[in-house]
Amino acid sequence: MDEQIEDFLHDLRIERGLAANTISSYRLDLKEFREFLERQKITDITKVDQLTMLNFLKQQQTNGKSRNSVTRMVSTLRHFFQYLVQNDQLTVDPMAEVKAPKKSRPLPQVLTVTEVDALLAAPDTTNKYGIRDRAILEVMYATGLRVSELVHLKMGELHLEMGLIQTIGKGNKERIIPIGDVAIDWINRYLNESRPLLLKQRTSPYLFLNAHGSGLSRQSIWQKIQQYVSVAGIRKHVTPHTLRHSFATHILENGADLRIVQELLGHSDISTTQIYTHISKKHLTEVYRKAHPRA
Repeated sequence: MDEQIEDFLHDLRIERGLAANTISSYRLDLKEFREFLERQKITDITKVDQLTMLNFLKQQQTNGKSRNSVTRMVSTLRHFFQYLVQNDQLTVDPMAEVKAPKKSRPLPQVLTVTEVDALLAAPDTTNKYGIRDRAILEVMYATGLRVSELVHLKMGELHLEMGLIQTIGKGNKERIIPIGDVAIDWINRYLNESRPLLLKQRTSPYLFLNAHGSGLSRQSIWQKIQQYVSVAGIRKHVTPHTLRHSFATHILENGADLRIVQELLGHSDISTTQIYTHISKKHLTEVYRKAHPRA
């Protein structure tokens, strides 16, 4: 098998022009696989089958390898056995039906309730921009809106007297979201004291406006959050998604059902799960008001 490994690595280097570090990673993975075969008394590569591969990958997980490491190993072995088949050294690819585990994705940073309070209090609300920014932060934390949904939020989508807003999310899917009294108060203050000054006799369908009376961009929201994170003295990497994730985490911690959180966030899989269609908007609002710390 050593010769086959070296031929494969040579092909990676000469034919595909891969970097030395990449080839070194392939070599280490294949060395580990070869040592496994030796322990299994398998000396003929043609005797390797799908069961052999599954046992090897299971051992990788048992030995504490991370999901990402196992995924990389699967990729290495898949390329190796494809090479052997293409060069007529094997007739059957034992990796053909083996699926890699999904790569794990680290959770976004979450703020504590105290950190959220500090962030929301950071804007200077003695001027029109600070009032607007406070309203933006309050809405993001109160609703879990994506930043793209926030910047496209229109005046006609506010139903503040009912404690609701509507938004169009991914896949052009509309959803109705409860919004707490604190956020509503700041929206109303922004509408009364700040937005008319930003409009300057112009018109715009969008709720949140820049200094020229036009809708804000996602980049400007990101920049404002960085500014207020610094003012609040928060030493975490905070993005607009951090407020969205903090929203979900905090209401879960306060007893909200996971299925309701999924509906509030507008996750796409909610539309494929029939049970969620039976959750009434009234029940959704009741659970939200009981669970969200600023409702």
